[in-house]
Amino acid sequence: MKKFGLAFQILFGLILGIIVGAIFFGNPTVESYLKPLGDIFIRLIKMIVVPIVVSSLVVGVAGVGDMKRLGKLGGKTILYFEIVTTIAIIFGLVVANILKPGAGVNMSALAKTDINKYVEATEKVTSHSFIDTFVNIVPRNVFESFVAGDMLAIIFFSVFLGLGIAAVGEKGKPVLSFFQGLSESMFWVTNQIMKFAPLGVFGLIGVTVSKFGIGSLVPLGKLVLAVYLGMFLFVFVVLGLIAKLCGTSVMTIIRILKDELILAFSTASSETAMPKMMEKMEKFGVPKAITSFVIPTGYSFNLDGSTLYQAIAALFIAQMYGIDMSISAQITLMLALMLTSKGIAGVPGASFIVLLATLGSVGIPLEGLAFIAGIDRILDMARTAVNVIGNSIAAVVMAKWEGQYDNKKGKQYVESVKKAA
Repeated sequence: MKKFGLAFQILFGLILGIIVGAIFFGNPTVESYLKPLGDIFIRLIKMIVVPIVVSSLVVGVAGVGDMKRLGKLGGKTILYFEIVTTIAIIFGLVVANILKPGAGVNMSALAKTDINKYVEATEKVTSHSFIDTFVNIVPRNVFESFVAGDMLAIIFFSVFLGLGIAAVGEKGKPVLSFFQGLSESMFWVTNQIMKFAPLGVFGLIGVTVSKFGIGSLVPLGKLVLAVYLGMFLFVFVVLGLIAKLCGTSVMTIIRILKDELILAFSTASSETAMPKMMEKMEKFGVPKAITSFVIPTGYSFNLDGSTLYQAIAALFIAQMYGIDMSISAQITLMLALMLTSKGIAGVPGASFIVLLATLGSVGIPLEGLAFIAGIDRILDMARTAVNVIGNSIAAVVMAKWEGQYDNKKGKQYVESVKKAA
């Protein structure tokens, strides 16, 4: 397999997992053999995400060394995230209104899935306001935040530590050298872990298909098609236009991140792509100070694929129950999603929980989620890949906006990627 690239190996693992899962559909012993492979890979990725984010951010911020300049970057970043995710919600509503995936669905043909495991998390979300999100950015105990993987709190601490290192000058250099060494070491560790990715993907997708079967897609096929078509159009129309305005193209971003996109898609986990994505965007000409701030923050505030999916899924359930959503009701839904989609960063199954927290407020039956819970993983694969593309383009946008994008370095990296292909 060494002569084949990582993208091919991951794709091979994905296809093999689908085949094995389909052959042993309904056989519980498959999960006992395959699940450990997926679990180990996800754990390996989670193990390195926090050290990479902390070390990269500390080094990047110490290089900037200016609180005012960093504050401007933060303000611009959040503004950009809010605009693009709002466009994603509107785009999703338009797609659902045109395609009407829930119209004429035979509900008796749909298999219900138990959603009780999401209810407890949803109760926490409903009492977790948008203001609470900003309050919780400040960690009570930074070590507690490290253990919980609370990315916003980790970013907050890392930014201040980087500013502190820059402020003390010569005395801070040994600390900065430590984090520079840690950053480089963790990227080496990442490269070793990625060698396990094909096995991890094989295990994760094999378990999914053996549990639900390819047949589970048939009654909900219209929803799957609507979500995937909506994602495709959003990437090449909205993100494509943004990329073009930045002097690049969405196809260039996809070519650079092909390994990470296949990995994110097949594992349905954005975290698996983050370490290499940050490294590659830096090689693409985005300064370390920007990649290390924008990309981790985007994983909480710029989930374009997730917000687009939530809009389509909400209208799908309304259409399934024959509920006619007026323009004003859809505007209310959009406003609700703008808030709830930002208020639960870091909560497992976030997209599904956002829907649970939102549907009741706009008069859509929560029971409808039980019908789509079974295929949530298949939908999650698409929205995760879109999230990766959206955050990588966001890094380029911020670099251009700050006038720090290295165009020459970017072109050289693209040429090297083309030669290697």
